[in-house]
Amino acid sequence: MIHYSKGRVPRQAHVNIPEGLYEEEHGREGFAGKVSQFYRLHPPTEYTRIEGPLRPRGINTYALDTPDRRDPRGLPLRVFYNDDAAISISRRSEPMPFCFRNADGDELHFIHKGKGLLRSDYGPLRYEEGDYIVIPKGTSYQIVPDQSENFSLVLETKGQIGFPERGNIGHYAPFDYGVIETPEPEPIEDDGNEWELRIKRRNQISSVFYNFCPLDVAGWKGNLSVLKMNIRDIRTLLSEGVHLPPSAHCTFQAPGVAICTFMPRQLETDPKAARVPWYHRNIDVDEVFFIHSGSFSFTGRPSGRGAGIMTLNPQGLHHGPRREVLEEAQREWRRDARLEGCAVNIDCFGPLETTPEADAPEARFAF
Repeated sequence: MIHYSKGRVPRQAHVNIPEGLYEEEHGREGFAGKVSQFYRLHPPTEYTRIEGPLRPRGINTYALDTPDRRDPRGLPLRVFYNDDAAISISRRSEPMPFCFRNADGDELHFIHKGKGLLRSDYGPLRYEEGDYIVIPKGTSYQIVPDQSENFSLVLETKGQIGFPERGNIGHYAPFDYGVIETPEPEPIEDDGNEWELRIKRRNQISSVFYNFCPLDVAGWKGNLSVLKMNIRDIRTLLSEGVHLPPSAHCTFQAPGVAICTFMPRQLETDPKAARVPWYHRNIDVDEVFFIHSGSFSFTGRPSGRGAGIMTLNPQGLHHGPRREVLEEAQREWRRDARLEGCAVNIDCFGPLETTPEADAPEARFAF
């Protein structure tokens, strides 16, 4: 791959940026394709206004009232969607009075608040805050929360959800595959009641009824299963000398989608290295960022932007830190500085649409 170099540039990208210049990345295919760095006289995010539909979005997800919070028979609230994926929020307050099967795609549930039991064809799994649960397409399941206050981020993908290739990193980073849990079968005995299995197909719901519980599997074997892992088992990849791109923190992927987990970590210890994400326009990716805990104000988001805030940075529009945050990160350099936030980042290669509920004035969080 040929690399050109013109004008005032550093010897190494993201390190020792020339005084008075601001680095911006123009890249294809997320952070995996062809790329160039621009060295600008001004931060590209310092626009005065935007006219037209292209704009970033901030959502206070705690202000969204989901159907499954109001009604046990309700389903999660869709927030963003495209042809490859849909991102929804579940705030289920009571156990499902039915079993559910998604015939449209795989599901990935991230447990932001609450704990409980997920019953499925494969058997029961206890869940808690910080768990990722992968539910393969076509699996029948039932969610039984322990309490009324719950919150999950739900990603539905048309393609199969799996793990990214690790290459030279090896089998044990950023997490050991041995931490993944699968359920033991535990068929639910007949109770004399009628059971409903609700099936979603082409975004339409059909109900199939039985005089026994459809979660009656007594044994299973194979390489397809419900999976669970907790973010506490993720060992974040670090670099002293260069800020790593978000793709270095990829946890799951599916066609057209990548899911990254950002965990508390030590910041770069080289005083010449960039310590906050560089400006970028990621022309092929819409980036959805959900804060699970802590604060991510170092990325240029206003102070007070913490847990429950979800942002969408659409492809084509610059994003990155505010000028003062970038300059302070270099001026106030401390070798022991840390990032204490935890977040889930979902990169979608198809442009995302926003539902009217998510775009309601009461849910907006200003950039």
